[in-house]
This record gives sequence, structure tokens and C-alpha cells, in this order.
Amino acid sequence: MILVWLIVILMVGGVLAWISGKVNRTLPRWVALGSVLAVFVLTLYIWMNPLAIVIGSNQSMGHTWYMRFDQPWIPQWGISFSLAVDGLSVLMLLLTFFIGLLAVLISWREIQTKVAFFHFNLLWVLAGITGVFLTMDLFLFYFFWEVMLIPMYFLIGIWGHENRRYAAYKFFIFTQASGLLMLLAILGLYFIHGNQTGVYTFSYFELLNTTLAPEAARLLMFGFLAAFLVKLPVVPFHSWLPDAHSEAPTAGSVILAGLLLKTGAYGLLRFVLPLFPMATVEFAPWAMLLGVIGIIYGAILAFSQTDLKRLVAYTSVSHMGFVILGVFSFNEWALQGVVMQMITHGLSTGALFIIAGFLYERLHTRDIRQMGGFWSTAPKMGVIALIFVMASLGLPGLGNFIAEFLTLVGSWQANNWLTAFATIGLVMATIYSLRIMQKIFFEANRMEQPLPDLNAREMLIAIPMVVMILWLGLYPQPILDTARPSIQEQLQAYTEPLIEQAPIARMDRIEMEAIPEKTFGTKKPKEAKPSSYLQIFKSSN
Repeated sequence: MILVWLIVILMVGGVLAWISGKVNRTLPRWVALGSVLAVFVLTLYIWMNPLAIVIGSNQSMGHTWYMRFDQPWIPQWGISFSLAVDGLSVLMLLLTFFIGLLAVLISWREIQTKVAFFHFNLLWVLAGITGVFLTMDLFLFYFFWEVMLIPMYFLIGIWGHENRRYAAYKFFIFTQASGLLMLLAILGLYFIHGNQTGVYTFSYFELLNTTLAPEAARLLMFGFLAAFLVKLPVVPFHSWLPDAHSEAPTAGSVILAGLLLKTGAYGLLRFVLPLFPMATVEFAPWAMLLGVIGIIYGAILAFSQTDLKRLVAYTSVSHMGFVILGVFSFNEWALQGVVMQMITHGLSTGALFIIAGFLYERLHTRDIRQMGGFWSTAPKMGVIALIFVMASLGLPGLGNFIAEFLTLVGSWQANNWLTAFATIGLVMATIYSLRIMQKIFFEANRMEQPLPDLNAREMLIAIPMVVMILWLGLYPQPILDTARPSIQEQLQAYTEPLIEQAPIARMDRIEMEAIPEKTFGTKKPKEAKPSSYLQIFKSSN
């Protein structure tokens, strides 16, 4: 029941924040802060006391699941209110609520119009994201996938900057259209499973056992990929992101970069890899190529920007390229790097958007050509910005280094050439990151009046993020240990016994072609070692 409360507290808190605005203009802020703090504490309890939680009796859940809640919702259609949490989802929830707390604090002074409705939308975005990370029913998953989009549309369209309506429309059209393709894929999987077993269900655990012909698997996989690759985003489906980031309020940009993008990566890990093992193996070289293109392309465009928020937005495109590169490497090193990248990118890029918000609040411009010399007048802001700029470029000792190192080690075992090109992105990250510091803090001061430094509230926001990014860089083991069982479970479809047995159940006539060793290597951590005989199965037609 605790999993249900994570969602209910946020939704009810959003409604209370909206209503309380009629009583007191400040009250919605406190309601929102209290709601997010409550669910953050509950999630910390789940993470720190997994043995105190009764594990579900369903054997398909395995030992990696901490808790499960399953209640029939529309049983005649096979729809249930099914929630579950494991190491991967608990990490994503901790990130969600930590960034949610920061988003409330950031908006404390920035949002002065329709304060109550703003916090209603803020909490409902977080509720939708929470549902995405918890749900184990694909119909319910799609429901929460849509729930998180609508409040974000309002956050951009009402409280954004000059071109906010255009950015909000573009964001909604891209994400809604791709989400509809995922819905079609979910329905296709639902009917195929029903025709095979006579049981029509949206249960994730039941659908894992669905046998698919190669053509059907490819079509269904691309339906899921449409939603997840747009949300990451992956080049060339990224054009909505810079507009949405640059026009959104600071809290909207932080949630967008820190959380909404991570739902796409989470979807790849949770749904695409386990549900479509054969199809993902076939698509993997192309997916890794898209990841490398995104890494380099995003870095080039980031360097060419003069708008600070657009610059940071394109760095997200570059960093998310490492996610797609790691996901389709099919080994534990790479997937551990992906999980770390999801967390550290949320912190470091979210922090850069917060710095951009602080600067815009003081200067009323995001043009870095009009900035300069702020190191001497605002040293606290300069130090905080330097830490997260160094994190963005992958400096050892900070969390992003661990993430990119693990991803590249894992992807090297899958494809040497693409990994070599991906490392170019690290060099380019150094260039655009140092440009941020040079233009804003070290060039000649163009202001007649000194820039005010960070106040107590702003330091309260910045210091926890600094502590977190340092902790992840110096001692990442708790995160790796938490994510490891879930990652190994996602890789089970790529181990030798399952791969060798799958074709007999799926097709009458099968052609097997071994993947070249140079494409998917065999030097993996022992616990998640894919088969050296990993096959691509094609129809004899």
C-alpha cells in the first residue's frame, strides 16, 4: 500500500495546493514542499530497509523486487492497478523526489502569478513520473505516461518565456504522437498474448512470456521505441527539446532535464530489452550509431549557442547519446553506466539550469555575450557553477565520470569503432563546458553594477546538489549495488539458455546467423555475461 501512497500524496497534495491558494497566497508552496518531502522520506525508507518489506509471492518477480501492490481495476479487460518497486525504480524515485524538492524551492520567488495552479501542475507532473517508474501494467503505464505530459504542457505554456506557446505545442505534439504509437504497440502485444494463451492481460509479468514472430517483434519494438527515443531525445527526434528548455520556467527545465528525459531511458531498460530480445539485437548497431551521432551533434550545437539555456539543452542531447549507446551494448558494465548517467545527468544538468535561472532572475537575459566577470562579484555562484561544469565534462571525482567511464567500457566490448567515436564527445564536452565558465565568469565585466551573489535560499538549493554529485563520484557503490540485481534481470533474455530455447517456441523454421564477434564481444562481467553464441533469428521467408 505504501506504493499507492507515493502517488496519492502527490495528487492530493496538488489539489490541496490549488485550493489553498484561495486562503493564502504562500500556502500552496508549503503544501507542495510538504507533499514532496513526505514521499521522499517514504522512498528513502524503502531503499534503506528493503528486508523489512514483504516480497511478493509471484515467482516471476524474483528476488530483485522490494514490494508489489496488485489490485484488479477493469478485470474483464485484463487491466489491474499493479505497482512494483525494485532497485532501478527506487533509484529513479529518489531522483524524482530530490529534484522535486529543488523545483519547489526554485519556484519560491520566481513564480508570482497563478501560484496555486503552478504547484498543482508541478505535483501532478511528479505524480505522473512516479507512476511511470512504479507501474507494472502496460495500460496503467500508458495512463501515467500521458498524465505527466499535460501538466508539463501547462508549466511551459503559462509560466514560460516569450515563445512559450510555440514551445509547449511542439513539446506536446512530439510526445503525444510518439506516445500514441506506443499505445498501438501495447495493444498489439495485448492481443497477440491473448490469442496465444486465451488470457487477455496488460500485466508486464505475463506479457514477458509472449512469443513473437520476428516481423511482429520488430513492429511492436519500434512502437515502444517511438515514445522512448523521442522522450530521451535521440537525434533526429530531438528538435522539441531546445525550445521546451529555453522557454520553460526554471523549475520546468529542471524537471524536464532531470526527470522526463529519464522516463525514456527507463522505458528502454524496463520494457524494450526484456520484451523484445531478438528485435533489439537486430536493431542494436543502428541504435548505437544514433547514440554516437547524438553525442557529437549535440556537443557541436551546444558550443555554437549564445542562449545559456539552449546551450545546456543541447548538452542533454549529447549526454543522452551515451544512454542509447550503453543500453544497446547488452552488458552489465554499460547498463550500470546508463543508470549512473540517468542520475548524474539529472543532477548536473539540472544544476546548470538552476544557475541559468539565477542569472536570468538577476540580469533578465540568457545571452552569454552580455555576461562576464562574475567570478569576482559572485564567487559563491562561480564555485557552484564550476563544480557542475566540471561534472558535465566528466572530471574524475564527480558522478558523471563514473557514468561515462562505465558506459564506454561496456560499449567497447560491443563495438570498438563506435565507442572510439563516442569518446570524441568527451573532448567536445570539455570545450563547450569551459566556454560556459569563460563567457560568464572570466571575461571582462560588462555590467555597471555588481552581480548579487547567491542568498541563503539559493545556497540551500545548490549545496545538496554539490554533495550528491561528489558522493556519486567518490563513492558510487551503493547506487551500483542497488541497481545491479535489476540490471541482471533485464539481461536475462540475452543469456545463453534463454536464447537457445526461444527459437523452438517461436517459429517452425528458423535461420540462425551468429553475430560477428567484433560487433557484440564476449568480455563481460561474469554475472551478466551474454552468450558467445548470441543469435539473430530470421524468418525463412
